Amino acid sequence: MFNPSQQDVRRFFCETYRKSQAREILTPLEAIASDWIRQHPEYDETLHDAEEALQANYSVDQGQTNPFLHLSMHLSISEQISVDQPRGVKAAFQTLANKYNSEHEAHHQIMECLGEMIWNSQRTGLPPDGQAYIEALQQRCR
Repeated sequence: MFNPSQQDVRRFFCETYRKSQAREILTPLEAIASDWIRQHPEYDETLHDAEEALQANYSVDQGQTNPFLHLSMHLSISEQISVDQPRGVKAAFQTLANKYNSEHEAHHQIMECLGEMIWNSQRTGLPPDGQAYIEALQQRCR
């Protein structure tokens, strides 16, 4: 199983940003990441300086959004939707995209449910509960 470090994730997004700006060939995963980077121009300055990005501290206490976590969640959700895993996430995405008339907003709705599932797993020490995740998504679809 692939388990990238915080530095690996930050380097990946910064390098994807650099390659995209230079119009270099992207891997399939980089192409998906690049699409999400383009939808978040507020992160351009952060992604432009890889060395600074590696040192940055995104403190919740200071109300800072971690752009790498946010982009990673978009990437994870994209992958979940593409393989419909957990089963039902693709249908929920389509319903939410129609409900909000925005695939991006649908991702953000899913992101909240995904974040809650991860938080619950970390808090309880139990594995992530895919069924609870899908149920939370279905609630948002109503």
